[in-house]
Amino acid sequence: MTVYVHETVFTWGATPLKFGAGAVDEIGYDLAQQDIRRVLLITDPGIAATGVPQRIADAAKAAGLTVEIYDGVHVEPTDASVLAAVEFARQSEWDGFVGVGGGSAIDTAKAVNLLTTYPADLFDYVNKPIGAAKAPPGPLKPLVAVPTTAGTGSETTPVCIMDFLELKVKSGISHPALRPTMAVIDPLLTLSMPPRVTAASGMDVLCHALESYTAKPFHSFSRHTPESRVAYNGANPISDTWTEKALHLLARSFRKAVLNGGDLEARTDMMLAATFAGMGFGNAGVHIPHACAYPIAGRVRDYRPADYPQEEPLVPHGESVALTAPAAFRFTFPTDPDKHLHAARILAPTLPEQRDPREQLPSALASLMRDIGLPNGLGGVGYDTSDVPDLVEGAMKQQRLLTISPRPVREHDLEAILLDSLENW
Repeated sequence: MTVYVHETVFTWGATPLKFGAGAVDEIGYDLAQQDIRRVLLITDPGIAATGVPQRIADAAKAAGLTVEIYDGVHVEPTDASVLAAVEFARQSEWDGFVGVGGGSAIDTAKAVNLLTTYPADLFDYVNKPIGAAKAPPGPLKPLVAVPTTAGTGSETTPVCIMDFLELKVKSGISHPALRPTMAVIDPLLTLSMPPRVTAASGMDVLCHALESYTAKPFHSFSRHTPESRVAYNGANPISDTWTEKALHLLARSFRKAVLNGGDLEARTDMMLAATFAGMGFGNAGVHIPHACAYPIAGRVRDYRPADYPQEEPLVPHGESVALTAPAAFRFTFPTDPDKHLHAARILAPTLPEQRDPREQLPSALASLMRDIGLPNGLGGVGYDTSDVPDLVEGAMKQQRLLTISPRPVREHDLEAILLDSLENW
């Protein structure tokens, strides 16, 4: 028997999907095909106010299904909000679930599916070192994801993320069983997204694509057993194909979608990009920007961005990821200069060649972030030099992500990246 030291195998998992204008109107048929008769639709108050969840519920009811709507999802879910949704779901029996909204609603639906199918303490399932990272003991119930933002790609991924309030850090659950059984992706649902939400969500798509594209190659990891092989494989040929396509779509349509939300062609490109990037990072993984994003979002003090709920401070996930991206890709550049330069050429083909090639991709990102109105670095969301040690401590807890970095990441590396990210231009 051949003994392998390094990995020679990568896995690929993808959610079956239906894509296109009007796709959501067929959801009753799609649910019925999965033998779902009683369904809990999970969404947030803002999406519920648009009428989209009720429209989906009506379409399902017309196909003979029983539907109840839970609209208590917290934007950027917390452990408390997730457990509240689980408690609501436990009051009845469900054949399956529908998550309608951004990543907040879809991630909450994943957690509800897991914790009602296999009840346990939440921390039993949460990723190490926050939790015990136990695997679900079996398959979950059907979950149909209906994204209303072009951002998280949660409709195609095997992870759900939440903010742990007492720990002041984000983490989540990662296992292939969490992946939705179907995604219904309708660009028409994104036409009402306001500019700031479009910008933040789109930066999440972009960072998904860039992080998975530049991730540690799958063959660089130590050999896994079949039982220990993880959802995040590292960069691989299939993920690279999807993420490159996502970058081309973003280059063509990101700015247009922010500046003219009614441009259906641009909105369609953004939804396709989110789907492609989700299928890329959902198998390859993400690394430094996402690891830094979780404490950035979890330890926010006073920042309240336009176009988001104003009741409490919030750094939207896409913004929190984007803030350290220029510095992070400056740090990873030596591991594969060709990939970094190729990504920069796709995103900004007319950008002048920088004297230092490490600056080409950071410059392309900074130019885009300025154009779409994102804050100028961590300082723009209320952090300063004195906060960096606390942010380093929070990011170091994200070892599941940092191990995907193509370059080893130590505390002093994160400190330098975060200090470099206080201003991005």
